Amino acid sequence: MSVVAPGTPAPDFTLKTEDGGKLGLTDLRGSTTVLVFFPFAFSPTCADQFSVYQEVLDEFEARGAKLYGVSCDATWSLKAFREKLGVSIPMLSDFEPKGETCRAFGVYHPGGFPQRALVIIDPDGIVKWSYEADNPGELPGANLIFDGLAA
Repeated sequence: MSVVAPGTPAPDFTLKTEDGGKLGLTDLRGSTTVLVFFPFAFSPTCADQFSVYQEVLDEFEARGAKLYGVSCDATWSLKAFREKLGVSIPMLSDFEPKGETCRAFGVYHPGGFPQRALVIIDPDGIVKWSYEADNPGELPGANLIFDGLAA
């Protein structure tokens, strides 16, 4: 299975937010959304990835995009990860049922975690652009997201 293809409707999903709330595809309608699937909170590559994205977050927002991190970590781990990094990018948990949303987007790694991937969903809920890293250790730079937004 590979990452969901551009031009297809985004899979319906509901994920838990750090504060125990829920956020789903219907909540994202009307805006451009970037889902940043990442393997593990507190891993070095994941920490670097979100630090880089935070540095240019204003530029993403100026292009009308809202970023969300998605992993199979528990909500409290994701909150601690975000706070430790000092980033404002909201984190969403695909913890239970584990990997359900990651599977729907075609990014669930057989090792039990999300493959590193980026998915841009347009305001109508259609996948505009997607990218899956060759391996979980690869850090997709911010320019990939900018390219995807421009596509």
